[in-house]
Amino acid sequence: MIKKRYLKTKPECKVYFKLNKNKAGNAKTVSLVGNFNNWDPAVNPMKKLKNGDFSLTLNLTTDRDYQFRYLVDGHKWINDQDADQIVDAPFPDAENSMISI
Repeated sequence: MIKKRYLKTKPECKVYFKLNKNKAGNAKTVSLVGNFNNWDPAVNPMKKLKNGDFSLTLNLTTDRDYQFRYLVDGHKWINDQDADQIVDAPFPDAENSMISI
């Protein structure tokens, strides 16, 4: 799930990302990885909720497209079907989620 809330005072959007437990499985860790953090899994770890979902809120600059994926337990990549688009990644047989802010 993705929710966007545009800020009135600056050119940013507060974006709420949630990966539900059905997709995360028995994951111990999930990171939000994308072009907004140089694809570094250590930058945006997600918080595990009591119900098993994972969530994170980021402020992202408006008027841009952001590609991202969820990295589960350091080895499994998952796209978000609620993203604005699914686009080809620069790697063979790979796709990224994309949101436009």
